[in-house]
Amino acid sequence: MKNFVKKKWGSYEVINEGKKYTVKKLIVEPDGQLSLQSHEGRSEHWLVAQGEAEVIINDETFNLTENQHIFIPQGAKHRLANRGDQTLIVIEMWFGELLDENDIKRYDDL
Repeated sequence: MKNFVKKKWGSYEVINEGKKYTVKKLIVEPDGQLSLQSHEGRSEHWLVAQGEAEVIINDETFNLTENQHIFIPQGAKHRLANRGDQTLIVIEMWFGELLDENDIKRYDDL
């Protein structure tokens, strides 16, 4: 896995990897959002380090600010978005048996 990857919504960097976990730093630019997706092989924990995050999990929307966190269960449809005017930084931890970028089922990709 590459350490730093540029995306249309911003970028991510892999901070650390273990047998059952991966820790990443996500940088989401203003008005950026990730695709609505789910994962069969892992759950995720997100911690907002900077900015404000809009998080959708299944049919619920959560608005998180700095030092708040949320758990995304394995198999849940979810999306991360930055509706604010400053850069959003989220520390993301994957946990599970299948820690692979290809374990993504996308429902839309705006």
